[in-house]
Amino acid sequence: MSTGALTRPVSPTRDVLDNGVVVLTHESTATPSVAVNATFYCGSANDPPDLPGVAYLTRRTIDRGTSLRSAADVAETLDDRGVSLRVSASRHTLTISCVCLSEDFGEILSLIADIARRPVFPAEEIEKRRIEAVTSLREDQDDPSKVARDLLLGILYGAAHPYGRTVKGTVESLGSITRRDLVEFHARYMVPSALRVAIVGHVAAGAAVTSAARSFDEWRQPVSPDEPIAPPVLHDLRTVRTAVMPGKSQADICYGFTTIRRVDPRYYAYWMMNNVLGQFGLGGRLADNIRERQGMAYYAYSSFDATVGEGPLIIRAGVDPANVTRTIGAIDDEVRALGADGPTRREFEDTRDSLIGALPRMLETNESIAEFIQYTEQFGLGLDFDRRLPSCLGAVSMDDVREAAREVLDPLRAAVAVAGPRE
Repeated sequence: MSTGALTRPVSPTRDVLDNGVVVLTHESTATPSVAVNATFYCGSANDPPDLPGVAYLTRRTIDRGTSLRSAADVAETLDDRGVSLRVSASRHTLTISCVCLSEDFGEILSLIADIARRPVFPAEEIEKRRIEAVTSLREDQDDPSKVARDLLLGILYGAAHPYGRTVKGTVESLGSITRRDLVEFHARYMVPSALRVAIVGHVAAGAAVTSAARSFDEWRQPVSPDEPIAPPVLHDLRTVRTAVMPGKSQADICYGFTTIRRVDPRYYAYWMMNNVLGQFGLGGRLADNIRERQGMAYYAYSSFDATVGEGPLIIRAGVDPANVTRTIGAIDDEVRALGADGPTRREFEDTRDSLIGALPRMLETNESIAEFIQYTEQFGLGLDFDRRLPSCLGAVSMDDVREAAREVLDPLRAAVAVAGPRE
C-alpha cells in the first residue's frame, strides 16, 4: 500500500492463530503510535428477526466491564494513557478500535482482548445504555434524512430482510432486549473464528503477532454459524412513499435501487457508474443539475453500498418542501439519461482517474490503513489490493459502465421515499 504520507517499508502480513483469530499487521514508523482494530464478522444482520437492535445494544454495553475489570477499571486504564476507545456496529461487523502510543500497545491490546472475550453486561449498565439507545433512536425518528432512508430501505428490502430493518432496532425492541439476549449474541457470534485484529503502526510485525497470541490464543469457542444473506425481492414497479413530519423546514428525498454484492465482478463498473451519477467533483450529474443549475437542493448526491448481500444505490437530496416534485422529476431525468446512454468518454476517464487518485487519501493515517486492511480481509481482496486497484479500475471499459447503468438505472423501477412537511 504505497502512499507519500507514510513510511511503509514492508507489506501487510496475515497470520492465523490456532483458534482461528486472524491477525493483520503493518509496520509504519511515521508516528510513535499504533492503531488497533478488532472487528467481528457479526452485526445487525444477525439480530433475531423479531428483536432488532441486539447487536446495537451489545455495541453500547460490551465495554462496560469484564469478568476481570469493572467499568471503572476499563475507563481508568484508558484515561491514564489518553486513549479513546470506539465501539461501532454495522449490518455485518462489530468493531472495537483505538489509537495508542507504541509504549502502551501491549496493555491496550490486552484490554481490548478482555473486552472482546469476557464482557459481563452488568444489568445497571444495560439500563443506562438502553436509555441512551432509545434517545438516539428517537433523535433519528425526528430527522427527515434518516426517516427517508429507513423508509426507502423498507421499500427495497421489506421488513423480513435484515437490510430492511434499522441497525438500532425499534423503541419497542430496545425495551424488550434482556441481558440474556446480549450474552447469547456474544457467545454465538463474537467468537475467535469471526475475529480479525488489524495492528498498524510503530510495532514490529512479529512482536504484534506475539502480543495478539498472548491476548487471544487460549480463547476457545465454537465456530460462528454461517447465516447467508438472501437476495432481495426485485421490484418491477415504481413505488413512492411519504412520511409527513409537521414543523420541519426541509424535505429529504431518498431514491434508490438494489444492486449487487461486493464480490460481484461487476463491482468496479458499478462503482464508476455511481461516481458519474452522484459523486464526481461536487456531486456528479445530480448535483450539477439539481443544485448548481436549478438551485433546488441544499444537497444532492448518490451512494453505492455493495456489501455482503446485494446493497443499495441511494440518491439523496434535501430540498425546500415546495421543490419535492420538481426535484424527483430532475432525478428521474438524470437516472433515465445515464441508464439509456451511459457516461461520456470524458466522464468515464475523469471518474476512473479520480478514483485511482483518491487512494492515497484513504491511507493517510494508521487508523485509516487498519480500516482499509480490514475491508480487504472481509471481502477476500488480498493484502496487495491497494496496488492492484488501479488495474482493477483500468480493466473496466466504457461499455461495462454503460451496461451497469442500463442494468440498474430505470425510473420505472425506482423506490422513492420522502420525509418532511407536506409539499
